[in-house]
Amino acid sequence: MRVVVLGAGLAGVASAWYLADAGHEVTVVDRQPGAGLETSFANGGQISTSHAVPWANPRVFRQILRWLGREESPLLWRLRTDPAQWAWGLRFVRQCSAARARDNTIAILRLALYSRQLLRDLRSMLGLQYDQQLHGILHFYTDEAEFAYAIPQAELMREYGCDRTVKSAAECLAIEPALRASTVPVVGGTFTAGDESGDAHQFVRQLSDRAATRGVAFHFGTVAERLLTNAGRVAGVHLASGETLVGDAYVVALGSYTPLMLRSLGLRLPVYPAKGYSVTLNVGDDTAAPTVSLTDDGRKIVFSRLGNRLRVAGTAEFAGYDTSVNARRCQVIARRTFEIFPALARHEDIEYWAGLRPATPSNVPLVGATRFANLYLNTGHGTLGWTMACGTGRLLSDIVSGRTPEVDPEPYQARGSLLA
Repeated sequence: MRVVVLGAGLAGVASAWYLADAGHEVTVVDRQPGAGLETSFANGGQISTSHAVPWANPRVFRQILRWLGREESPLLWRLRTDPAQWAWGLRFVRQCSAARARDNTIAILRLALYSRQLLRDLRSMLGLQYDQQLHGILHFYTDEAEFAYAIPQAELMREYGCDRTVKSAAECLAIEPALRASTVPVVGGTFTAGDESGDAHQFVRQLSDRAATRGVAFHFGTVAERLLTNAGRVAGVHLASGETLVGDAYVVALGSYTPLMLRSLGLRLPVYPAKGYSVTLNVGDDTAAPTVSLTDDGRKIVFSRLGNRLRVAGTAEFAGYDTSVNARRCQVIARRTFEIFPALARHEDIEYWAGLRPATPSNVPLVGATRFANLYLNTGHGTLGWTMACGTGRLLSDIVSGRTPEVDPEPYQARGSLLA
């Protein structure tokens, strides 16, 4: 088939790769001049199966009350006169029960583990190099209550195949010696040896280049304005240039912008942008910088060593489609970095960045068909776009190709009123 993919971020390029691998003729459209220049550009860099616990869980209300009204809080909800924001918030509340949080954790974890293996296979097959580090991911805790909560979560993940093991404070410092200088004592942690880190932007650029050599056509700098429909099917993509791009099947992988593209078709998607921030520091061979990828769970911040750079990213700000960089929130991330690693050299060339992560209320991505016979989705990855990109790309390709997927697609389908 001829398949048109909208979006050249991690989800779109991975979809294109696996669709082409299945024998389809693939065209990718993106408004940017290259692949991975929006949400995939400067994320936290983690392939983190151990980060499968969704935001929506029974503890979140206490956390939100503690953070309410604080500009520097890890999760910031900017109230807007936006029906989509309120509808998303109500769905989020419904996902906060213990039973739903457990089911969502399992769904995310299964797809993340599958995706991690596919990434390894691609890296080996194609010889990809993207500042990857294969030293695992250490979740460290500076609060006893946070650490206590993590222990049963780690047990649940081990039950479903994730090698997330509980570590004492001393064991954490042995895994990452740079933590010994922290001005905030580490009380314990969990370690997932099989997790990884790397530069998502380098990865997606290389994969798009390899896909192009295999016949995938990339139309960069091209704006898709709307989908044209006829008799319950998509008939084409109307471009800003006035042209119409025609295929047999269409995949929308536009991240947070997916709901905007589908709105004119009467599809209401439970995806809302959660703005995340990152800070990138040049650390060279500074021995004070960590080499193991880290997650500071209490502050919702991750640290990834990318060659001679340290990427620190996190927080979630629900402020609609505002992509501006809030320097104050970036400074909070930088300040925490120097609390944990006080001996890091203070360079002036710190890079601040913000991107819109497409979040579903459950944190479970949406992958698969819609009520339009030839229209498919790959979106809603939230903070785990890098972690789940290969898995959702392959799952999407299997669904479009009519093959039986290697993972159960049911948890990732949009049903009922979500697409009414």
